[in-house]
Amino acid sequence: MMAFGFGGFGMFFIFIFWIIIAGLIIWGLMQFFSGASGRATNNGAPLPGSSQVSALDLLKQRYARGEISKAEFEEMRRELSL
Repeated sequence: MMAFGFGGFGMFFIFIFWIIIAGLIIWGLMQFFSGASGRATNNGAPLPGSSQVSALDLLKQRYARGEISKAEFEEMRRELSL
């Protein structure tokens, strides 16, 4: 049986083609569902190595470094919770 004029090799190339297509579909689905949508959090806290840091986390870091006073921290935290 000849497939696309390549003899037995035609069937081999078609098989490889479909394996590649299936692999690309699986890879795409894994990328879509693996947290690439930006929801990489752990109970509201960013996961280690995640580039997503919430405003409250930044505020806590500023307070911990002593950049803002407790009163400023509480006021800004209340504003963020609105």
